[in-house]
Amino acid sequence: MGAPLHRLPGEAGSRFALGCRGGPGGRPEQPQALLLGSKARFVFSLAGNYKAPTPSFLSELFGTLFAAVFPTDCLLCGQELTEPGGASICPACWDSLQPWLGPACHRCGLPFASLQAASSVESLCGECRQGELEFDTAKSYGLYTGNLRKAILHLKFHRREQLANRLGALLARAFESLPETESAIVSPVPLHPSRKRQRGFNQAELLASGLVRKLHREERSLQLVAHLLRRVRDTIPQVGLSVSARRENVRGVFSVARPERVRNRTVVLVDDVMTTGATLSACAAALKRAGASRVLALSLARATPQFPDSGEKTPVASG
Repeated sequence: MGAPLHRLPGEAGSRFALGCRGGPGGRPEQPQALLLGSKARFVFSLAGNYKAPTPSFLSELFGTLFAAVFPTDCLLCGQELTEPGGASICPACWDSLQPWLGPACHRCGLPFASLQAASSVESLCGECRQGELEFDTAKSYGLYTGNLRKAILHLKFHRREQLANRLGALLARAFESLPETESAIVSPVPLHPSRKRQRGFNQAELLASGLVRKLHREERSLQLVAHLLRRVRDTIPQVGLSVSARRENVRGVFSVARPERVRNRTVVLVDDVMTTGATLSACAAALKRAGASRVLALSLARATPQFPDSGEKTPVASG
């Protein structure tokens, strides 16, 4: 038997999810349109009608039974959950996890805060103009702010592995924007074995599995090779390091365990958060040394100082 269950404020007590109260007839309220600040002059916004992938019937059934015995709260907004199927996040909060549809660097996907940055012919950020990144293209689903950031932190540091399937399914939206993915294989960014033992799982691997499962439901074939890359030495966390220090921290850290699987192939790298791209670039360098023809990078969220997390809804680009 596991540890006894306790109902904690703001914490979910179940593996399955439920929905928020509040709408007419007991239905959960739909998320409101994105509210802009008084100083905002935005011309790009997040997709207001994008819906998170729906859960399976089985998870809804077990979620309903569990909710009847153990009432719990939404991990993100704290309201009591009354409906199943959301991995401890209410429908309104899932719907708030919108993709970034504003201007971005054509190569690395860095979101631009202004239309002027995207008005050039190449639409490249400064780092991509210098050509220092090893992957061919990178895309992210959304910004590392607001509820998307909270959901990722719950997954990584609060043992909420059940979130990974639906968060991984969100990656399918960003995957569609990657070029030439036919016959590609998917590889998660690896953790060092000691870090994986400490955490109990690799969040990038769980997200990659959710992505592949979502594409398979859409009758698209994509193969996940979970242990294609190895992290040959442990490193200090990248958080707080400068761009140059991040690159040095992961230099020579990755190797390819099965070179024959990548030779003349396109590899899609999957990670939870991309900041400077140093980790994904180091992975791409190892894959290309092993013979990969193209390396495409895919992340759930992009962290950038242009859009710091204010705890509010995700911002959008201004004119």
